[in-house]
Amino acid sequence: MNDVRTLPFERLRAFFSPHSIALVGATDNSRWSVYTFQNLRTFGFPGPIYCVNPNREIVHGERAFKSLRDLPETVDLAYIMVPTQRVFAILQEAAEVGITNVVILTSGFSEMGEQGRLLEQKMLDFAREHAMVMLGPNGNGFVNVTAHTMPYGLPITPPLTRGPVGVVLQSGALASAVITMAQARHIGLSYLVSMGNETMLSATDMMEYLIEDDETQVIAVFLETIRQPEQFKRMARMAISRKKPIVALKIGRSEISARTALAHTGALVGDDVINEAVFQQLGIVRVHALEDLLITAGLLGYTPPLPGRRAGIVTPSGGACDILSDRAHEEGIVLPEFAPETVQRLQQVVPEFSTIHNPLDVTGYIVVDRMLMQRALNVVVEDPNMDFLICLTDPVRAEPPDPAPVFAQIELLGNTIRAAPVPVVVMTNTCIDITPFGCVQAERAGIHYVGGMEHGMRALGHALWWYETARQAAQHTTETNALLPVILQDVPTGVWPEYMARDFLQGHGIPVVPGRLVRHVQEAETVAHEWGQALALKIQSSAILHKSEVGGVMLNVAPEQAGCAFNQLMEHVKQHAPDVRLDGVLLSPMRAGGTELLVSVVNDPVWGLMLTVGLGGIWVEILQDTSVRMLPLRHDEIRAMLHDLRAFALLSGARGQRSSNIDALVDVIARIAQLAQTLNGSLETLEINPLLVQDETIEVADVLLSWKTRVL
Repeated sequence: MNDVRTLPFERLRAFFSPHSIALVGATDNSRWSVYTFQNLRTFGFPGPIYCVNPNREIVHGERAFKSLRDLPETVDLAYIMVPTQRVFAILQEAAEVGITNVVILTSGFSEMGEQGRLLEQKMLDFAREHAMVMLGPNGNGFVNVTAHTMPYGLPITPPLTRGPVGVVLQSGALASAVITMAQARHIGLSYLVSMGNETMLSATDMMEYLIEDDETQVIAVFLETIRQPEQFKRMARMAISRKKPIVALKIGRSEISARTALAHTGALVGDDVINEAVFQQLGIVRVHALEDLLITAGLLGYTPPLPGRRAGIVTPSGGACDILSDRAHEEGIVLPEFAPETVQRLQQVVPEFSTIHNPLDVTGYIVVDRMLMQRALNVVVEDPNMDFLICLTDPVRAEPPDPAPVFAQIELLGNTIRAAPVPVVVMTNTCIDITPFGCVQAERAGIHYVGGMEHGMRALGHALWWYETARQAAQHTTETNALLPVILQDVPTGVWPEYMARDFLQGHGIPVVPGRLVRHVQEAETVAHEWGQALALKIQSSAILHKSEVGGVMLNVAPEQAGCAFNQLMEHVKQHAPDVRLDGVLLSPMRAGGTELLVSVVNDPVWGLMLTVGLGGIWVEILQDTSVRMLPLRHDEIRAMLHDLRAFALLSGARGQRSSNIDALVDVIARIAQLAQTLNGSLETLEINPLLVQDETIEVADVLLSWKTRVL
């Protein structure tokens, strides 16, 4: 229900930092109420907490007030837990006494159907009219670790570490799982917000707030849907410019909608593929597990920027060296050999039975010499071939009778990391919980343990991608392409037959293989005689989208056979589709050789115009070699799409083939994209398959063009 309006940062900061709270509907009979009250008390909320219940004198051991009107002061936040039918009355009461911030835990609104949606809209209209900020309904509330403010309806067991990760969730129950894992991996949080139905305050609003929040260095978000795509895009670009990574777990693999099912593109690019492409384009790190969400966010929040992909690894295990080598290869992390001076220094440090190479196994001799890993790391951090280091070590799990040697050793590690000329990532062997004593060690040393070799290396791959993306974004200036003037006699609707679509493209400067529509045998024979070469014949009808499926295509027809082929084609199609109106047959000269590409623009209902480039022709659905981006695009981005394709080798002259004119190809694709942008309000699908590319020649050989049923 929320629109693109955003609330000012200071207004939201006041919302999330109340000095007094009223729990409306507080009762000892509700675990929601008990947990919320306990969270506020346990984590040291500094202000008064008022319990509001008209039917009880005492709730949670505190005096209960019958209504908000009876409170001794106007509270900063009302946390509402009353039944659904009473929520609106409580909103009215809050407005009457001047309360402008509300969290609504109660469910039973738009998630239940039309009646609930109407009530939710009524609440939204009222809240806006009275300058209220409303979180929920159907959400658990929020956690502000910085301000020790936890109006949150599920239990939180202390301690909860303050730190750089802000969490936004379009889920209630998963919030508790995220908190538990953050505690288990000693990942500090700034905020955690359960969004509920997002009636007013949306996930995108919250993400924008965290981008401006000084305590938050990275944003972790669980998304079920994108409610405000334009605001979301603006927010993501703001995050990149502010150097605030966003790590997103986006779920939902919707059915391919009717708009793309018209075209081959629909079999290739479903909603999830589009989401993946958009997130990549916007610089959002996408993960697929809660573990990766928190571990990746923790790495980005605690580790200095990684300047490159060359890594040095120091471990106490040969097996770990093998695992990390394989995972480094999979994540595109380079493991250079140590510099000669590093090898010489390591020979003085590690046992003589140790093999000195990267990754470095200092061996199990660390059981005898506890400082062996530390001395080896002190050498490797100085190696000029490395952009960052990975130190594989686990904190001591159980506190010994005398912890002083443990603390002394871990503090040396912390000092080495802070003095190192390159970032050092401390990675544990597995993703098991860090014990309370392990957390004490981390605090004493000021280090962050990245969770396990599998998730840790995946997090490193994500982090490296984000830093590279952020650096590239900082180098680019906005490139604006003038939209093409469009020539349309009438408001377009439905699906155009190919001959109309070809004429339309050609009229707007896009090269097309010559073609003539013929309706009679004599016309076919005349055109064939004029061209005097082998022909392609294709049936033309707006009701036939895939001509070959009804036998509507004949290739390599000799000119003298054109009339006979025309008759055969018409009769054959009439047998397969007797009720379809046929416009005639399109004659085109045959083209031989070259590479066939797919170039398609579809109008996605969430993200708008999406460009797909891929290997086309008969291979389009078999090999599924495609690259997808959201429009508008710069020329260099279109060029990058071509480089993404496995088929790019065909264009660049592999195995003695003549290379194509890539610059000209980029220009043609850019012009197709510009035309689609001009038609944005009307265009449904513009699919060119194939776009023939041969040396310097680039031509559209077939096109499908469909329109929305509304005015430009």
